Formats: sequence, structure tokens, C-alpha cells
Amino acid sequence: MVAGVAVGLAGVVGLHGVIPNSPGRAGSLVESILPWSGAVVLLLFVVALVRRSGVGLAALLLPVGVWVQSFGGLLLPPPDVGSRELVVVQHNVSDENPDPAGTARALVAARGDFLALQEVVVPALAVYEDVLGADYPHHVVHGTVGLWSKYPIAEQQLVDIRPRAFEAGWSRGLRAVVRTPYGDVAAYVAHLPSVRVGAGGLTSSPRDESARMLGDIVRGEKVRNVILMGDLNSTVDDRGLRPLTSQLNVAERGFAFSYPAALPLARIDQVLARSAGVSHIRTLPATGSDHLPVAARLTLDPLPPSGRPAP
Repeated sequence: MVAGVAVGLAGVVGLHGVIPNSPGRAGSLVESILPWSGAVVLLLFVVALVRRSGVGLAALLLPVGVWVQSFGGLLLPPPDVGSRELVVVQHNVSDENPDPAGTARALVAARGDFLALQEVVVPALAVYEDVLGADYPHHVVHGTVGLWSKYPIAEQQLVDIRPRAFEAGWSRGLRAVVRTPYGDVAAYVAHLPSVRVGAGGLTSSPRDESARMLGDIVRGEKVRNVILMGDLNSTVDDRGLRPLTSQLNVAERGFAFSYPAALPLARIDQVLARSAGVSHIRTLPATGSDHLPVAARLTLDPLPPSGRPAP
């Protein structure tokens, strides 16, 4: 029994892309929990020991190898600091946060270059502006998403990622061009629609539609360096985010499970980048939100010899 389950588990982890997404978006659901396949391996290991199954123990080498291939790099320690490095903090601060001032102070303590926030609602917005203003003098807010920056913001605009079925007032995306010491960065902040898991499986069509819209916008971005920060309501393994992960770099090290804050099971708060490597991502201490903040270190690619961005 253990051997059969081990082989099947290895197949799921290694070949998850062939799992059909219907009915119930089964493929996306499996991909959202793939890292936890390691816990299943540990459980099978205990069962094999109790049953003294040599065949089962030997078979477990297969899913262990596949899991290490897929996720082992995330366990490595943070790399050395690069010369063209930015630190960004991403946090869904929650529209029901009872202590926005305390949350803002906690984010300042992380000492990021950018802060990307979602569910920024009135009257909490005034609190964030007041507490963050001294350390982050440049900021922009559209709808319920905001960006605070230590560096000047040269351009800013609303990004329309509203699914067709959603009401006109739904606004959860922005773009800003930030003048960093390493050149201009197109910084995107987004909050994709929520998903639900029920008897019929995963309900993710609006999120997937929003991700496709955002992917098309990012694909047309003319600024060389792009950083996308947001609550994407999905893990980077989920095919629902493929319009983004197919063109942007994901975190190389760190699991940083961010949701739910009380018992983090998945990282749905993401930092993705183009012309930059997301060298490490980690969670920060809990705030008044139901999400944990995450902080990511990014190393920007060197400019071409001309000093100008590549075409």
C-alpha cells in the first residue's frame, strides 16, 4: 500500500500539469497545496516504519526526489546581498484591521524600499498616510490598493483588472514608475479576486480572468524592470497564475506561507519580477490582518553596456 501511494504521490507532484482543470478546477486545487505533499511523504515514512515495509521505504525515495527537485531550493538560506538590491514588503492589511496604526509601524520596521498594501479602506487610509509618511514620502492609492515608496514616483495610474461580471466600482490594481537608484522600476500592485473551495471544487474563474488581464498589461510594459506585488489569491504553482508566472520570476528561496495568519497554509501574497531575481522571500510578524506580511529581496539585472535598458 505505501509503495503504491508513494508512486502515485510522485506522479501528482511531478506531473501536476496534466491533471485536468475540470470539473471543479481540480488541477488548480492540487497545485495550490503541492508543497504539503512533503507532509504526506513524512506520514508515509512513519507508516512504512511501523509496518516494517522495506519496499515502502524504498518506494518513498521517488516522491522525496521529486519533492526536492520541485521545492528543495526554497529551503536554502538567503544568498549574499547583491549590489543592485531592493527590498519590498507586500501586505494585505485587511479592511477589518482593528489596529492600522500598529500595522503601519510594523511595516516600517521591516525597512523595505517599497510597501505594497491591499484592502486599504477609508478611514484607515488616513492612518496609513500619517504613520508611513515620514519614512515613505511618496505614495499612490487607487481603489483599495496602494504603494508607498522611499523613492520618487514619476508616473502613476489605475490598472483595470476588473472581471466582466464585477460591478463598475471594483478597483484593485495600480501601476507606478518609481525612480530608484538603479533606474526606473514599473511597480504594479494588485489584489486579484478571491477564490472559494466548496463541494463542487475550486471557484476561481474571476481570479483567473483578472490574472489574464494583468498578464496582458505586464506583457506590454515598456519599462525594463518590473515588480509585481499583491495578494494574488493563489500560489505560484497554480496554473491560474500562469499568465503572470510564465513571464515573471518567482521567489527562488523561502516558502513564506502568508495565509491565514493564525495558521499559515499557503503563500498567496506574492512578489514577482522581470529583469530582476526574487532571491528570497520571508514572512514578517503578524499584524491586525488575517494575512501575514511578506518581505522579498530582489536583485536587479545589470544594465547593458550602453547604460540604457535593452529593447
